Formats: sequence, structure tokens, C-alpha cells
Amino acid sequence: MQTKPTDEDCCDPPILVVNNLSVIRSGKIVLKDVDLTVHKGEFIGIVGPNGSGKSTLLLSLLGVIKPHKGSISIYGDVPNPRNFFGRIGWVSQAASYLPRQVKLTVRELVRLGTVSGKNIFSWSDGSNDKVSQAIKMVGLEDVENLDVSRLSGGQRQRAVIARALATEAEFILLDEPLVGMDRDARNSLLKLLDQLCHDAGKTILMVSHDLTAIRQTAHRMIFLEEKIRFDGPTNLFPELEALAELRGITPVHESPVNFQTVPRSEEVKT
Repeated sequence: MQTKPTDEDCCDPPILVVNNLSVIRSGKIVLKDVDLTVHKGEFIGIVGPNGSGKSTLLLSLLGVIKPHKGSISIYGDVPNPRNFFGRIGWVSQAASYLPRQVKLTVRELVRLGTVSGKNIFSWSDGSNDKVSQAIKMVGLEDVENLDVSRLSGGQRQRAVIARALATEAEFILLDEPLVGMDRDARNSLLKLLDQLCHDAGKTILMVSHDLTAIRQTAHRMIFLEEKIRFDGPTNLFPELEALAELRGITPVHESPVNFQTVPRSEEVKT
């Protein structure tokens, strides 16, 4: 089921175009015949069960994994990290889990986002301005001089997102950024991501297991399980019964099972 926007629906050319993508890992087909188009300003949530190919898709977009078949075009070019510095921000699952022996302040961590082969041995005022702006965008000004290890889980996620923003990235890819976060931190982060789309013109592609959170936040949802089973507006995402049908899961009971708790007075006595 796909109701994704077409190129005719948008004035600008798409940021990302994936055509007939198939990926094999360890001899197994992980992605098959995937087609995907992303336009500027979209907030897209990718959901699906474990092993469905969500992280593989992101790594393919980054050029880390090569396709078995098909093509990927980002900003009109093939995936290559050298081509995308400053345009694509990547936040991995483990990005906020730094070893305890690594001592970095929030500002130092965010500053790493401005490092490239050209400026690795020098810092410019422009880099400092980018760092300050990124920290402000994620609301961490009050803790910018604190060690990252002293931050809450939600604050660490904001810090690594700020590191991506410091590159002035236009297209941000996030892999499971909500893992390990409490409800308040999760809601705060999702609100931030929505603001980045609406107020800063960012484009976000986020993988998450939290279907409910994605459904409440993203503008568009993709259900991926080897293939794209659904791609469309969030409000059209199928309910559980229809989703099970999309996945090819059939009921094992001929009629609904009525689970009842046995009253204590009727419990079997021994």
C-alpha cells in the first residue's frame, strides 16, 4: 500500500531517489525492490520489526553498504561520504553512548561536527558560530560546558543531534534515537525534530521501533519489511489488523478468544 507523494506534488527536485534497491547481507536478501523519494522539509518515520532492513537502508543511503541491485541518488549524486559533508547529518544508534574514559564537554562534542580534512588542525570563528548556533537549536545552552557523561539520556541525544547540525546538515538521518529515553525526554526530542523541519527547513528520515511516537510526530510513515509495505501520510497508516494483513500474518484463531479471569471463589482447591 503506497500513497507516497510524486515529483509533480513538489516544486523542488527530490533530495533522495531510490530505485529498485535490493541489498544482500551475509547471503540473505535484506532489502528487495525498494523505491523511495524524499523531498525537502519532510519528516519521515521508518518503522518495521527487528531485521526488517531499516538500518540497512540508512547505511545504504550513506554509502556504507553497496546495493546488490538498483540505484540511490542523493542531491543528484551517488552515496559517498566525501560528497555529503555539510549536507547530510548522521546520528547512529550508539552515537550518544560514549566510553566513560572519554571526557568531552557538550560544546567539544558538538564542535567535532565541524571537523573535516581541511580544518582538522585549525578552528575558525565561523566554526565557533556554527557550534553555538547548533547548541542553541537543541536547547542545551545551559549545559554546554558540562561533561557529556553528566547529561541525561535525552540531553545526550540532543547533543549528538547538535553535532550533526553543526555541519549545517540539511538532511538528517537518525537510527533509533528514542531508545532508552523516558517519556518526557522522548516527547521533547520529537518536538525538537518537528521544529527543525518547520522552522529550520531540515529534512528528517528517522528509523524507530516506537510506532506510536512516530505516528504522533512524523508527516509521513514507511513500513519496511524487506519491501516497503506502506508509504504514505501518517493519518492513513493502517490499524493493527490491516497492518498484519500487509505483513501476511493471518489469525491463528477461527473466532476471537475471550480471556476471562477465574474468580477466586471458583479456584480449584487442593
